[in-house]
Amino acid sequence: MEHLPAEKLEWTPAPAEHFTGQVWFGPLSSHHVDALGVLFAPGARTDWHRHPEGQVLYVVSGAGRVGTEQTVIEVGPGDVVYAPPGELHWHGAAPTSYMMHLSLTTGGPTTWEPRKVTDDEYQRG
Repeated sequence: MEHLPAEKLEWTPAPAEHFTGQVWFGPLSSHHVDALGVLFAPGARTDWHRHPEGQVLYVVSGAGRVGTEQTVIEVGPGDVVYAPPGELHWHGAAPTSYMMHLSLTTGGPTTWEPRKVTDDEYQRG
């Protein structure tokens, strides 16, 4: 068994090349599942991206948005979002709230699209 006390979790800034606004990562696991705590400041969000085997997001706190090219949904604590393998999407905080989610992925690295989520795309929520 491994135990990582909350005060030992090392939060680091997310790379600005793939995020808009202030976002922090807290790695939670490295055992066949990439488990990452992600904290978004109000209005912060990922760029467009995909995951080879999909992604599960579990919203821990705050209010957020998750978008595809077709829709944007509002999410809150306890909500679970599943992005199937290869689906182009983004996620982040609502305009006036921090949002923390757990990101669970397998199957290799994220594929980042070379474009940011525009304010118009973000505001569809």
